[in-house]
Amino acid sequence: MTPATSVTTVHASASGTWTLGDRAVHRIGFGAMRLPQTGPALTPRAVPRDRDQAVAVLRRAVELGVNHIDTAAFYFSPLRSANELISHALAPYPDDLVIATKVGPARAPDGTWAEHARTPEALRAQVEENLRQLGRDHLDLVNLRIVGTDSIAERFGALAELRRAGLIRHLGLSNIRPQHLAEARAIAPVVCVQNPYGIGASPEQDEVLRLCTELGIAFVPFYAIAGSGRERGTGASGAELPEVAAVAEAHGASTAQVRLAWTLHRAPNVLAIPGTGGLTHLTENIAAATLPLTPADLTTLNTAHQD
Repeated sequence: MTPATSVTTVHASASGTWTLGDRAVHRIGFGAMRLPQTGPALTPRAVPRDRDQAVAVLRRAVELGVNHIDTAAFYFSPLRSANELISHALAPYPDDLVIATKVGPARAPDGTWAEHARTPEALRAQVEENLRQLGRDHLDLVNLRIVGTDSIAERFGALAELRRAGLIRHLGLSNIRPQHLAEARAIAPVVCVQNPYGIGASPEQDEVLRLCTELGIAFVPFYAIAGSGRERGTGASGAELPEVAAVAEAHGASTAQVRLAWTLHRAPNVLAIPGTGGLTHLTENIAAATLPLTPADLTTLNTAHQD
């Protein structure tokens, strides 16, 4: 079934707003991970996406009111870089556009994964690379993405120094545990947390969302649609949950729209960043903000989430 909302053009402002530091953004944004390639992302032999197509998606996103774009220097394929595409498509940047990037993960020029940036020098080099690729003299928002459970004090402290130096405007965290949020906030203000979250996420992720909501910090879920499909670029893997499929059918919507709408209903500080390389999916993703989930729908989806 073709989603009813897929033919309806919705402005991102319909999703409402939340703040990233001192910047107000619409709650539906755009994730750039899928832009540089078609199919699987973050792989050495990824198939580069048509440049004109990627540029058209970015420009259309901004036309539809998207003013929060998530990117990273390690989002690239042979011939294509997400940051370079953003710069080419959107510079000079609109005054209200917030471009968030992340540091920590690293890839060699051939696309293979390299050692995670853990020292102040390595993190500064990644910040400077993002500045160069985006053509900026400062970054609006930098998320420290981590792996593991060890202390982040030295790494977050290094980014706080770059913030004081004027290279970064705001700081955030990505892929963290609850204890990391308190550790970082003792060093510098945290304006957002970017963690994997969607229907079926772990109780620990629910706890991170709860903490962010209590503190007034933006919570930015990634993989909200893809779930375990993740960076393979395949969307949600396996058969869709019957509860999600039933709600989608009742509304004449796609299951992706239902999953996005559900995340936005979780709390007012949730900012969605669905990614796509297609204009049709872009329109559908933004339209998810107006999907009228009923109390019964939410009960059904919440039960699926808890199960």
